[in-house]
Amino acid sequence: MIYAIILLAIAALYLLSFYNRQKTLQVRIKASVQEIGNQLKRQANLIPGLVESVKGFMKQEKGIYEDITSARKSVEKALETSDPKAIDKSQEMINKVLGSLKVIVESNPEIKSSNLVSNLMEELRDTADKLMYSRRTLIDLAADFNTAIHTFPGVLIAPLFGFKEETGLETALSGDHLKVSSTETANPKVDLN
Repeated sequence: MIYAIILLAIAALYLLSFYNRQKTLQVRIKASVQEIGNQLKRQANLIPGLVESVKGFMKQEKGIYEDITSARKSVEKALETSDPKAIDKSQEMINKVLGSLKVIVESNPEIKSSNLVSNLMEELRDTADKLMYSRRTLIDLAADFNTAIHTFPGVLIAPLFGFKEETGLETALSGDHLKVSSTETANPKVDLN
């Protein structure tokens, strides 16, 4: 009888521990999505300053302003909905605009040498790094949560508490982003001459 009570107490403690761990992961996953939104908001708030600082240097590049404005509106709309897919899509749009801006800055020595533009570009790179870290955290948390509910004994316990798979960030399961070319695996050569 005592052994049965001890076994029931151990089982109850395990169930409580499992439940608490999964709920903690769910809260951290939600916080991760919010952190991604926070970093996107930071990035979107830097864009107007970048536009004003760079406007005088880039009169010939009118299209970039429309792209920047469109990207900023996309971020604001994504943050309003808190939809991870929309946030991911707006991040792709910002990355595209930043790529175009980087090409313009690199091709124009006057812009490249401007401390103001350099500082703003560094801020944007820093935000992009923070955003990438936040996304990595979300992916890891979702993986931990999903592993726990799909492995034994979690696979038996998860339905009792209504735990369902967390999506994390969704990406296509096929395409070039899953392949690494031989050029990409080669050691980079740097020639400063």
